[in-house]
Amino acid sequence: MNISKSFIREVPKDLRPRERLLTYGEKALSDQELLAILFRTGTREENVLNLALRFIDHFQNLNELKHSSIEEFQQVKGVGPVKAIELKAAIELGYRIATSAVPKYGHIVSTRSAGEWLITEMADLHQEHLVVLFLNTKNEIIKKRTIFIGSVNSSVAHPREIFKEAVKYPTARIIIAHNHPSGDTQPSPADLHFTRRMIACGELMGINVLDHLIIGQDEYLSIHETTNLFD
Repeated sequence: MNISKSFIREVPKDLRPRERLLTYGEKALSDQELLAILFRTGTREENVLNLALRFIDHFQNLNELKHSSIEEFQQVKGVGPVKAIELKAAIELGYRIATSAVPKYGHIVSTRSAGEWLITEMADLHQEHLVVLFLNTKNEIIKKRTIFIGSVNSSVAHPREIFKEAVKYPTARIIIAHNHPSGDTQPSPADLHFTRRMIACGELMGINVLDHLIIGQDEYLSIHETTNLFD
């Protein structure tokens, strides 16, 4: 009988590492629990949580793991080549993520520069696309994301989808844009209603909605410049 697996099954679901991560998020887990998720299983003599705790005690602190080899990981009883290799890969991936810079895709100097660029990106699309440019405090584009495809008056055109994406990055401002495949850049009542909602939500979130651009075949319209919605 595999003691480690039966032990985990007997632990209440709200105490199991994987279930706790799903319920409370990764930051609520201890080092032992996070390592147990990576190890997945223990041994016949020891459950995975105990193995993880003993492994951490062996290396004394997490910083030591960065400098330890696969062979050194395997010096801990119960940690074989597979666990050691997977742990080494996870540590390296974590290091690369921690040291990576937020990519930047250009610098917005004006509504005109954004509009002209988006014309080249969106003018030939046959369906409406809602695109958001996420900007940092220097107006550098740190993310360009197509939020959905379809009319902005549909139920999926909800501010929460945009701001849920915005809070993932150091977003200070956003520019919204969607195309009109007909080429007519005049905003519809739905376009204006959606813009009002976005401005209001942005104020609550502390993220400035700079503009909502409507992209046609060879021109664009700035709702900021042509209405008083942003006043």
